[in-house]
Amino acid sequence: MSKNFDWNFPYPSRRMPVLANNIVSTSQPLACQAGLEILQKGGNAADAAIATAITLTVVEPINNGIGGDAFAILWDGKKLIGLNASGRSPSAWTPEHFSRYKAMPQLGWDSVTIPGAVSAWAALSKEYGQLEFKELFEPAINYAKKGFLVSPITAEVWEQLSRMYKKRKFPDFWNAFMPNNKAPKAGELFNLPAQAKTLKIIADTKGEALYNGILAKKIVEHAEKTGGLITLEDLENYKATWETPISIEFNGVRLHEIPPNGQGLAALIMLGIIKQLNLSSYALDSKESLHLQIEAMKLAFSDAYRYISDIKTMEFDPKYLLEPKYLKKRAALINLNQAQKFDHGLPSHGDTVYLTTADSEGMMVSYIQSNFWGFGSGIVIPNTGISLQNRGCGFSLVDNHPNQVGPNKRPYHTIIPAFVTKNGDPLMSFGVMGGSFQPMGHTQMMIRIFEYGQNPQSALDAPRWRVMQGLNVNVESGYNENIIQGLKQFGHEIFRAHYFGFGGGQLIYKLDDGYLAASDPRKDGQAVGY
Repeated sequence: MSKNFDWNFPYPSRRMPVLANNIVSTSQPLACQAGLEILQKGGNAADAAIATAITLTVVEPINNGIGGDAFAILWDGKKLIGLNASGRSPSAWTPEHFSRYKAMPQLGWDSVTIPGAVSAWAALSKEYGQLEFKELFEPAINYAKKGFLVSPITAEVWEQLSRMYKKRKFPDFWNAFMPNNKAPKAGELFNLPAQAKTLKIIADTKGEALYNGILAKKIVEHAEKTGGLITLEDLENYKATWETPISIEFNGVRLHEIPPNGQGLAALIMLGIIKQLNLSSYALDSKESLHLQIEAMKLAFSDAYRYISDIKTMEFDPKYLLEPKYLKKRAALINLNQAQKFDHGLPSHGDTVYLTTADSEGMMVSYIQSNFWGFGSGIVIPNTGISLQNRGCGFSLVDNHPNQVGPNKRPYHTIIPAFVTKNGDPLMSFGVMGGSFQPMGHTQMMIRIFEYGQNPQSALDAPRWRVMQGLNVNVESGYNENIIQGLKQFGHEIFRAHYFGFGGGQLIYKLDDGYLAASDPRKDGQAVGY
């Protein structure tokens, strides 16, 4: 593909992109290099993605784990395909069970859905892998058994999270992840031999042990002892599903997202609204450009939170929220000079890790994996290193809402991989971690690269905004005071926030010969290639 962006690097980080024929980009260097090692052994981009993802569960446990979920979008050389490996709720999760709560629990067993990440590794390997499944586990098992030096940002987050998981309530978490009753510091060696044993079992059984074997039994036994409702049948019945991505055209390229239950639909709605607003008439990072982006994102989220759920319980096909007439009507609600609060529309109808890989044969993988909040629910299966996610808190308690908690159901999901094509050919695989920030991260990257022509590394380095509640907007320190005052004049309530709140992106862009990879300075990670 032609390089239609500039090569200026105007932001303080001045990270340089990596250009190569085989490439990996993710949020932790050791995991990145594990993926590169697999490519050098003759594995393809799918093998590298799996090995990187497995290693991330060990070296970045603050954001993902064996008990988390995953999604992927993959270009296999001929077509684009999506994988939804998000877990379903236990069969005993009835609305009646949750009637005692005023809000969905954020920690504990009543936040734990079936873990899907392992099923993603197995499915990708079976369908697309070239190397033996066992071989992809070797770097992760080695780091879990012998240990690894904790990287700086991971250490900082680990220490903060230790306050959330109280030892009295979550003793198994402390036994596994808090050696000597404290979070490891940057540069300290951390190992978890029990996790190494678990990963070897998963490798030897091609993932089956977690769903229909010894690890499944350990999960259920611990649930029965400590108040969880997950059964062997819940685990045995779980399967990841292959999906056709949904998409929207934007400035000559097409952004693809996984369909609901993921929130990628919000990114597509936002771009569909922005298309109506002549954004190019305003300068990059001007108060006018930022105002329109913020208002379009608020409109998109108002629809997303009202309608997104397990696809089986959505009230209509997601495509109706992307109809040009509907998007034009939503865009017309934006006041060019005044910030507003928006309600959802009525269309006509019948914490996280991200990685991306690409190989010289043309395969590209966009992959994301998460526990949701930090280490997840706080539930750790003893002597396994398995921390279980808390994705269940993504459900709603509102009666008759499509996302109302219920049995065997996928919740509203924040993690979303993204992929861009041009004229049906692959162009860019990318993702931006950060909970509800992710659609905002996707759209800001799309606008910077494909509206304003920034190169991908500069687009990642640039300051970000984040829509909060009502008129509140968080911004990073990189915006100058004139821009801040201009946004305030429009009626936005502006708050400067720590860079932790603005996610972390990884990206691979296809060039005419090879690839360009970029990695976000907000994370410990890097891009590597050869």
